[in-house]
Amino acid sequence: MENLHDKRKVYDKSQLIESEIKQNPIEQFRDWFLDASESSEVSEANAMAVSTVEEDGCPRTRMVLLKAYTHEGFIFYTNYNSRKGKAIENNHKACLHFFWPNLERQIIIKANLEKVAENLSDGYFHSRPKGSQLGAVVSPQSQEIPNREFLEEKLKDLEKEYENTEVPRPAHWGGYLAKPYEIEFWQGRPNRLHDRIIYQLEDLDWKISRLAP
Repeated sequence: MENLHDKRKVYDKSQLIESEIKQNPIEQFRDWFLDASESSEVSEANAMAVSTVEEDGCPRTRMVLLKAYTHEGFIFYTNYNSRKGKAIENNHKACLHFFWPNLERQIIIKANLEKVAENLSDGYFHSRPKGSQLGAVVSPQSQEIPNREFLEEKLKDLEKEYENTEVPRPAHWGGYLAKPYEIEFWQGRPNRLHDRIIYQLEDLDWKISRLAP
């Protein structure tokens, strides 16, 4: 057994106090996301973990990229036939998690998910590099395949087929809007007395509370 008892660090880069936060959590998210985006120490500020609950009752987590956020919530894109897509179809609740260790910050978002309008999925799909478009068509995401060559051969065939034409968006590929009902902002502080501010949606208003670390 490897002893990890001494693997620890001091959190002292910032603070999160009620007098300085926004009253709307999306605005607070925007401020923190801009900090992460502008930091040279953060390589992918929009990388987030998405956790869904599968049929056996066990949560499953994977990393995806946030592609947009609005006053309504957070948008990402995926294959609707994937494991995450099937889990969302059966249970519309999910948890999104951002962790920016160099800023000593994390955000935990509980949300209800719904598919975005098809024109939004079309617009984003055709904004992607052609190779990424073809990858979405080629991959039967989450299904068992015989080997790597299976994908590579399919990709070669599609590259020829769509060499001079637009790649149509597959009907099973598109976006989800995660509409939050709870958002927690966590800021590391010394002596493990971290700041935790939680926003909870009550009717149409956000209730703001502080949680013990």
